[in-house]
Amino acid sequence: MDISQKNNKTLFLVFTFLLAFSSLAQNNVTQRLNVMPWPSQINENGNSFVLDKQFTISIPDKNNQRITKYTTRFIKRLAERTGIFINKPTASVDDNTSSLRLTYNRIGKLEINEDESYELVVSKTSVKLHATTDIGVLRGLETLLQLVSNSEKEYYFTGVSIKDKPRFTWRGLLIDVSRHFEPIPVLKRNLQAMAAVKMNVFHWHLTDDQGFRVEIKSRPKFHELASDGDYYTQKEIVDLVQFAADLGIRVVPEFDVPAHATSWLVAYPEIGSKENHTYSIERNSGIFNPTLDPTNPKTYEIIADVFAEMAVLFPDAYFHIGGDENKGKHWNSNKKIQSFMKEYDLKNNHELQTYFNIEIQKILKKNNKIMMGWDEIFQDNLPKDVVIHSWRGNKSMIKAASLGYKTVLSQGYYIDLLLPASKHYKNDPLSYNTGLTTEQAKNVLGGEATMWGELVTPLTIDSRIWPRTAAIAERLWSPQTIQDEQNMYKRLEVISQQLENIGITHIRNRDVILRNITDNQNINALIDLIGVCEPLKGYTRNKGGTKYKTYSPFTLFADACTADAYDALQFKYQVDSFIKNKDDADLKQIKNQLLKWSLNYSNFKKLESNPKLEQILPLSILLSDVSKQFLEILDTKDVSEEKNLKIKATLKEMDKPYADVELVIVNSLNKLLDNK
Repeated sequence: MDISQKNNKTLFLVFTFLLAFSSLAQNNVTQRLNVMPWPSQINENGNSFVLDKQFTISIPDKNNQRITKYTTRFIKRLAERTGIFINKPTASVDDNTSSLRLTYNRIGKLEINEDESYELVVSKTSVKLHATTDIGVLRGLETLLQLVSNSEKEYYFTGVSIKDKPRFTWRGLLIDVSRHFEPIPVLKRNLQAMAAVKMNVFHWHLTDDQGFRVEIKSRPKFHELASDGDYYTQKEIVDLVQFAADLGIRVVPEFDVPAHATSWLVAYPEIGSKENHTYSIERNSGIFNPTLDPTNPKTYEIIADVFAEMAVLFPDAYFHIGGDENKGKHWNSNKKIQSFMKEYDLKNNHELQTYFNIEIQKILKKNNKIMMGWDEIFQDNLPKDVVIHSWRGNKSMIKAASLGYKTVLSQGYYIDLLLPASKHYKNDPLSYNTGLTTEQAKNVLGGEATMWGELVTPLTIDSRIWPRTAAIAERLWSPQTIQDEQNMYKRLEVISQQLENIGITHIRNRDVILRNITDNQNINALIDLIGVCEPLKGYTRNKGGTKYKTYSPFTLFADACTADAYDALQFKYQVDSFIKNKDDADLKQIKNQLLKWSLNYSNFKKLESNPKLEQILPLSILLSDVSKQFLEILDTKDVSEEKNLKIKATLKEMDKPYADVELVIVNSLNKLLDNK
């Protein structure tokens, strides 16, 4: 064994020990507290600060609008949570008798690597929150709100001492508004939810084949012809960027080029790579051929006009150009482009796109912006300040980081794939085996959850983002050793309710959809079904991108289901515990759940049927049938071969998709059958 192997083995043993020790310490505290993201250091002190109507806050500078707005919002949320009529939302700067005393050293900048750390001490007589920057104060206030607890008679902050800081500086959420337009109120409530879990980058995907969503005053054809009338005015953009800044959140715009460019070409077909062609807004999902012509000077002239206007509206240093999924089909069939490639010795489409990217980077440089793009743009002759956004895998991220490029990871955080929170929670930008040196690892800025908009509308988008993105927020903020999945789900359930309190519609809109499905009948039978059904994962719900178009209905049963079917998850834990311990209490819980499910069809058939209900009827029949069969065999020592075959046939049928959803208790039932 050489020295490097010995060092790796030692590091692995240290990491394993720290993981075990941290998990034990975490479990001792988190059984009582529901904080997310989990702080770097947290200790309970046995005290509590009782809340009453005399609660006050002192701040060091009342001219700081970010702090003033945030503390006002904090007081409102605290009052709504507790029902306490708080008389004095703020106190004078010099008032040392205030309940909550905020202090910070300087105004924070909205840029990477800014200090967001804070220290929070809750005692019996006071609450003290100190941070290096005012942004750190905002992060600490969110933790404090999560420490609200109550007895029968009073509400209080749990007594703690916390020292906290983020692990990664880039903790982002992408929202695609091109495939389905999302109005400003939708974005604002999601920005507030981001702040609640300490996320700090809003990546605004503004153009794609299905729409160009920004008012361009110098080139009005974009919003007039390529938006279906759904676009953001420049005034709205300025307002949203300021709203985000007041929450300590940066806004990074994305204008996707040279592919995903149909909406660009609807407005200006002359810069397309297919000559003499008329374009129309794309209504399907998928990857399409329309591509900007990198050999046409007018292409850069128009892009320069657009980016110059946007550079003023978006003050952030970074500007995302997309750059992904360029097939280059129209490049290959264009003789002029092929001649250009020969003239400039560009051997393939990747080299041609690199030529294009370098020209775009020059335009952004003139506007004092740093270029960012998906990992297809990566070429080691790009300027070193270009940020590589990895979505296809972490290999490109690791390679780019090793060569000195800043990187951000989205592979593993694609929340539109509707994978459970646990899958995202296990995905770490800097897993143990990256092979990067300490210095190279610093180039990994963090990660972004990506909410692509093909299958979401303002009615459903919150349920696709939340609460799972809170688990991603924890992975990007908290120490790497915080990995207890079951404990994460316990806290996530509480955070989910708190997100609803600040305006997220992921819970309430479920019932809106179900009432629509039943034609305003009793929805209890459907709620029980949702507890065990999840939408089809990956892109299998819309394979090929043609079943659901931009104007298709997104008010179906699959739209009401979520990626983490709560009852199915709890049933999984019950079954796993029973198999491990053979405890009668676990068996009783399992039987109670099966009894509830066995009644689903009898409740379902009480509804006056309609075509939407008929689509999901098989799910109800299967759930009731299999539950009755399991109830019958659980108390039987010897199950006949006939019954065993019958139940396996039912489980096989349950494993098929219906109405674009799947019953996700099949694995647990198979385990139970094998280990009863």
